[in-house]
Amino acid sequence: MNTIPSENLKHHQNFTVASISLLASNPPKLVSGPLSAIFRSGSGFPELQFFLDPDGQNSLHFDLRTTQLFRLGEFQSLCVSEGSETIKERTYSKGITIQFKEEEESSSFHGAFEKWKHEVVVQGSNLPNGTVSSSKSKFDDKIEASSAKMYFHYYGQLLHQQNMLQDYVRTGSYYAAVIENAADFAGRVVVDVGAGSGILSLFAAQAGAKHVYAVEASEMADYAQKLIAGNPILGQRITVIKGKVEDVELPEKADILISEPMGTLLVNERMLESYVIARDRFLVPNGKMFPTVGRIHMAPFSDEYLYVEIANKSLFWQQQNYYGVDLTALHGTAFQGYFSQPVVDAFDPRLLVAPAVSHVINFTTVKEEDLYEIDIPLKFTASVGTRIHGLACWFDVLFNGSTVQRWLTTAPGAPTTHWYQLRCVLSQPIYVMPGQEITGHLHMIAHSAQSYTINLTMSAKMWGPGAEQGGILQTSSCRLDLKEPYYRMSQPQAYSVDQDQQSNQLLQSQDLQLPSLDEDGLDFIQPPNDSGAQIL
Repeated sequence: MNTIPSENLKHHQNFTVASISLLASNPPKLVSGPLSAIFRSGSGFPELQFFLDPDGQNSLHFDLRTTQLFRLGEFQSLCVSEGSETIKERTYSKGITIQFKEEEESSSFHGAFEKWKHEVVVQGSNLPNGTVSSSKSKFDDKIEASSAKMYFHYYGQLLHQQNMLQDYVRTGSYYAAVIENAADFAGRVVVDVGAGSGILSLFAAQAGAKHVYAVEASEMADYAQKLIAGNPILGQRITVIKGKVEDVELPEKADILISEPMGTLLVNERMLESYVIARDRFLVPNGKMFPTVGRIHMAPFSDEYLYVEIANKSLFWQQQNYYGVDLTALHGTAFQGYFSQPVVDAFDPRLLVAPAVSHVINFTTVKEEDLYEIDIPLKFTASVGTRIHGLACWFDVLFNGSTVQRWLTTAPGAPTTHWYQLRCVLSQPIYVMPGQEITGHLHMIAHSAQSYTINLTMSAKMWGPGAEQGGILQTSSCRLDLKEPYYRMSQPQAYSVDQDQQSNQLLQSQDLQLPSLDEDGLDFIQPPNDSGAQIL
């Protein structure tokens, strides 16, 4: 396993103890010695390791960032390690009592513990950019503890990692983007932001990376370590670091950042902010980011089946005699509640009634604060006469490699991914005629539950003779919580002939063809039309 060097301490420090007792057993299990105890920099942070047998096959690890040592007597000490850093209540995952042969050995051990513990404080106090870190993480300042606990618990489970790994569009696109651009990775230092299972770190190593630092805050870091150890030829160039990118320290700058920070509608879970923070902390000037750019695409849609399905959910509350109780007082609230859920599913692109517009986020230049509030003006021209039921959204990202530029798209009609697409459904549809202008705003405000509140307004302007003097004809709006979507997996519905004739024309504005780049590397993100896109 690779270690991170320390300028203040040796790479390791050895001690011999007489015995230890494992407190988790009932009664405590005594392991007789002599036993070896080693202080060292293990997975990017100081740790204490006890070897429980002479051949070193069985050992016990303590992360010194969360470990405390207490004297119980001249020859005996208590060592305990906190079980979780994501909740306020401190529980202890393991504890042992240590028996020393002599008081001098006990004193030396406690002195070494304090020195190595102090190294944690020293490394955590000075960030690479020279600023001073507060005792509370920047992540913790803006994200509520309950949300963070659920988030890291979710991604700490193998079944959810498997779900993402089995999204072959996602995983295959990342693999192709890395291997096709091996020249960008060969001999370079890479940081994998939110490494999860470590799969992207292994891809980077396959592409010839000099060294990869896989940063993962959830318990998945332990599984990543195991997976990487199971691939020793690649693993010898990968160091797993358990912690948040906002907090951890690295011994060197990165030439490339690689990450999968995209959530539903690109921005859900607010991991893009961590990606940007990692850029500012670790990436060398003009370093590369995989992915490089993200785009949110939006278009109005018409889907009577979906609208009726959502509206009918609240019919339950129209009962006037439910076991003798009149429920109708809550019908209006329930009706609006169902329409406050964004719908996540895979829909037919023939439901779109106007060419899409795009909002571009350049990960290499966007500021973290720009992601706190995102306001996107909307302007469309209806291609058919119909009822508009809301706004359909999807995203794509670009891996801007030196050799190959590769897109990963979640567009309707393209191979389905685990992100699917998202639709904001209006409780009051608006009517349009062919050629009629549709305007509005999609306004997203980040909140502490690692998601966004969405405010959508759509309006149909006057149409026909004299329209240039006219104002807004009809307006509809809704407020949705991106954190609480309605996951809708249903069979495709039949569509009318006029919709079928549109085929996939309305997706042409995605502009997935890759024109050549100029020196600044920004020509590839030209918006579909002059009024259709903003760049952060």
